[in-house]
Amino acid sequence: MNAMTRRVVIGTAAVSMALSLAACGQAGDNGSGDANGGDGKTIGLLLPENKTTRYETFDRPIIEAKIKALCSDCEVKYNNAAQDTETQKKQFDALVTQGVKVIILDSVDYKATKSWVQQAEKKGVKVVAYDRLAEGPISAYVSYDNEKIGRLQGEALVKALGAKAKDANVVMINGSPTDPNAPLFKKGAHSVLDGGVKKVVYEQDIPDWSPDEANKKMGAAIDSLGKEGFQGVYSANDGMAGGIITALGKQGVKVPVGGQDAELAGLQRILKGDQSFTIYKQIKPEAETTAEIAVKLLKGEKIDDLVPVKVTSLTGEFKDIPAKLYDAQIVTKENIASTIIADNVYKAADICTAEYKAACEAAGIK
Repeated sequence: MNAMTRRVVIGTAAVSMALSLAACGQAGDNGSGDANGGDGKTIGLLLPENKTTRYETFDRPIIEAKIKALCSDCEVKYNNAAQDTETQKKQFDALVTQGVKVIILDSVDYKATKSWVQQAEKKGVKVVAYDRLAEGPISAYVSYDNEKIGRLQGEALVKALGAKAKDANVVMINGSPTDPNAPLFKKGAHSVLDGGVKKVVYEQDIPDWSPDEANKKMGAAIDSLGKEGFQGVYSANDGMAGGIITALGKQGVKVPVGGQDAELAGLQRILKGDQSFTIYKQIKPEAETTAEIAVKLLKGEKIDDLVPVKVTSLTGEFKDIPAKLYDAQIVTKENIASTIIADNVYKAADICTAEYKAACEAAGIK
């Protein structure tokens, strides 16, 4: 074993065995990678969690496929942090140690990344913030206009409440406080709900976007407010909406509940009438643009045409970060066919299993 290989193996061993670095070629496996300079063919991909189904089902395979299409001999080193910041730091540090020069990072805790990204920059590593804007000298950021998504959620809930909206009390179950998008969703939703409904009578942030915790908080809200004490529930995403709807059902409460992400289970709940709406964010363009940026950065090419706007980090410390922000749209029972199915996110057969067949037929989905 030469010194280079030894260095890389030691760097890799620092990551707990459970993290299982992608088996396809650690830098220096064959003695050809340069732990300092990098081999110019490897891109790191770090995703934050696997409780939300989108990451493993859509984001990862789309990014990997696009990178391969653009650079057939490029490798992707993938890891999921399972919602643990320290785990993600080890994964990030291991990539830097192995000489990876471009890392796509979807952070668990955006504030924690500042020192990582700063250290990486000193070693010539470029970091692309994906979906969540990490702190630090980021080379590019690809996501959505997340405050606008919050506004869409608020508008959809007001619409679901209908003529009773102005007299309605609403419960808000917000996303994880370590996710930089969560306060933006919250801010956008409040900008609509604060004037569109009577009052937000109960509000909680949910660590890790946990459906179980959302379920518990909804139960606590019902105990506190009474079954008649609220007329609608804002849920920051579909996973938590599932937990919320279970808690409501247990108490025999039926009110409008909205979510986000257009998860399969969320779409099925919408068709069944248990959930009022979701927010559909087209993951494919977001993921493919990120892959394209990563490959260009790896090759030393300009990315200006892919990142037309500038953003500032949430702390305000890092400014003029090149970014691409995509739009999103409200999805209800009426437009699942013209959005989700038309875009091949899910096929009708995926959604319309035996339990939901009648609901699909009633919605004109075949």
